[in-house]
Amino acid sequence: MFKFRSMYIDVKGKGFTQEGEDPRITKVGKFIRKFRIDELPQFFNILFGQMSFIGPRPESLELSRWYENDVPFFSYRHVVRPGISGWAQVEQGYAAEVDGMKVKLEYDFYYIKHFSFWLDTLITFKTIKTILTGFGAR
Repeated sequence: MFKFRSMYIDVKGKGFTQEGEDPRITKVGKFIRKFRIDELPQFFNILFGQMSFIGPRPESLELSRWYENDVPFFSYRHVVRPGISGWAQVEQGYAAEVDGMKVKLEYDFYYIKHFSFWLDTLITFKTIKTILTGFGAR
């Protein structure tokens, strides 16, 4: 997955972005993450057929392994192509902890079950609102 780098390479963290001040995020990174500019290179992933614009947001390999052990049915969210934005992102925002991921997974399953042009259109409009307001950014 292509992204602009928004974190320092040599600073250790928890494996997911911490709420509040995460020392791994650069000053420029705070801005590009808030307005989702770091996601722009993922349009190349869409062109290469690896992602969709709308779909469950992919997780890092480390987090995916953790969730697959602690969150029942987590791997079923991979039955559809991952997306730059999704129902969970526009409804819930950022989630990393197991409890937050369980809620996010419910949103992902809702999207998979109710997949439609109209739901994708709604997510697109909510994504634009999210980008303009910075909702849910870490």
